[in-house]
Formats: sequence, structure tokens, C-alpha cells
Amino acid sequence: MSERLQPGDTAPAFTLPDADGNEVSLADHKGRKVIVYFYPSALTPGCTKQACDFTDNLSFLTGHGYDVIGVSPDKPEKLAKFREKEDLKVTLVSDPEKETLTAYGAYGEKKLYGKTVTGVIRSTVVVDEEGKVEHAFYNVKATGHVAKIIKDLGL
Repeated sequence: MSERLQPGDTAPAFTLPDADGNEVSLADHKGRKVIVYFYPSALTPGCTKQACDFTDNLSFLTGHGYDVIGVSPDKPEKLAKFREKEDLKVTLVSDPEKETLTAYGAYGEKKLYGKTVTGVIRSTVVVDEEGKVEHAFYNVKATGHVAKIIKDLGL
């Protein structure tokens, strides 16, 4: 089980391919705040709702200095299909080896329909301009989560 991040921790660095196969690094966003959200699988109902929610609020979030990156174990090709089908505007990156998911505490044991399984833990980590964890939310709900983040960030 991976360790959960706490406010003040240094956010683990990552460089992952986006839906088009271009590399996206956390370091590319230095000087801006970044909302990094982790979701189990593209093209599923909950993950679609969450990604659409982030897309709907993207201009508001970027206007307040926040970039948004969605991370899942899906391959870039599936992320491209997801983006096209749902007209998503958020940056989606692929972590099939689950190294970034694990480093952020977003992969491990979780309860699913009363059973303990190993998988992606729906989580969101807000990273400040200096690369430190500002907020870390784990086991979040797909629906209403973006509104909660906006409220918790005082935007």
C-alpha cells in the first residue's frame, strides 16, 4: 500500500505521455498551481462525470491560477478516444506502470462493493507553485468533487 501524501510534502515528480503521446511533466507547471486528479478508467460513467466536471470548470480554475492534469492507467490511445468522445479540455496522461499513481498514494487496496481489491483510489492532489502538496483528497466521489475542491480552495 502506498503512502498518502500530506500538505507540505514535496509532490513526486512525473513525466507521462498525454493522449497524443506528448510528454507532460509536473515540472512544466512550476510557478502555477496544479490539480492532479487520479481516476480508475476512461470511458466509464463515474470517470466521465468527473472529467466533464473538470472540463466544465477548467476556465474558472485556470483563471484562478490552477492547471488540471488527470492521471489514469489507461493507454494514450484510450485517453484520446475519451477526450474526443466527451470533448474534454483537461490534460489526460497515461500511467500504465502505475508508478505515479503509487507515488501519490492513489493506487492500493480499496473497498469495492464490500470486497477489498487493489486498484486506483480516486484521489486529487493540489500542488502549489513550488511543487509542494497544498491539499490531498483521497477516496473522493466522482460526482460533486470539483465543486468541493473549489469550495475547499476558497475560490
